[in-house]
Amino acid sequence: MQRYEKNSIIGYCLLVIVYLCTMIFYFSGTGNTKWVAEQLAHATGEELRYIPDELRKGELRYTLQEGERLGFCFPTHGWQPPRIVRDFISKSTFLAHPSSFVYAATTCGDNMGHAMRILNKELKQKGLHADATFAVVMPESNVCFSFLHLDTPEREQKKIAEAKVTVAHICEVVKNRQNAEELVKGAIPYTYTYVIGGYYNKHLITDKHFWVDETACIQCGLCAKVCPVDDIEGLPPRWKHDGSCTNCLACYHHCPKHAIHWGTMKRGQYLFHEQ
Repeated sequence: MQRYEKNSIIGYCLLVIVYLCTMIFYFSGTGNTKWVAEQLAHATGEELRYIPDELRKGELRYTLQEGERLGFCFPTHGWQPPRIVRDFISKSTFLAHPSSFVYAATTCGDNMGHAMRILNKELKQKGLHADATFAVVMPESNVCFSFLHLDTPEREQKKIAEAKVTVAHICEVVKNRQNAEELVKGAIPYTYTYVIGGYYNKHLITDKHFWVDETACIQCGLCAKVCPVDDIEGLPPRWKHDGSCTNCLACYHHCPKHAIHWGTMKRGQYLFHEQ
């Protein structure tokens, strides 16, 4: 009886370890990437892990068992992986198995430049390499560049309809552990990522351009709740200006009264809604 109980406990612990290590790490500001990650989790049975929550825990050590998959899902910010995603990888320890299958999917408004090249450089520092990389074109949410505009409702619907087909295909590739590189780099990916994106990530990843129309603000606190780096406090909201902002625009797009603005340009809002 004691041997049975001991073996049962050991077996249970092993199952828990396998469960905890078969996971998809994701980050999402407006819901595009969350939806992609959810589709992958449903198709593969893998556990979703929200990167900001992982960083808050501070326990960033992950062991991959034989044959397990490890996924990363993130939006492209300025044709590069978001700062918060790069910070998470930098601070984490991954104990990989030679048979582990690593993959990554990024969402983008039209193209993602060399974002996956940068991601793989970050993974290489941790002894990992993405066996399969994907890009999923989704509705635009960036309001920080004068030449970028949110999509029309018709364009949103078209992109989401096409994304459903793309993501279903990605799920099959991942389930079958197939090597792949299915990206949408754009016509001038180097310029997008290292010139325009370099400027964006150096100068526009900041909370200093956000401001609140206090006549419209209803002081609901939703902006602080959705902020992935806890950069917002008080009512009406105030940004801490402590360098933590990852410029995901979650506060901007989630505001129910569109009381939060970025810079001087007046732009619309976008949140993912499955068609």
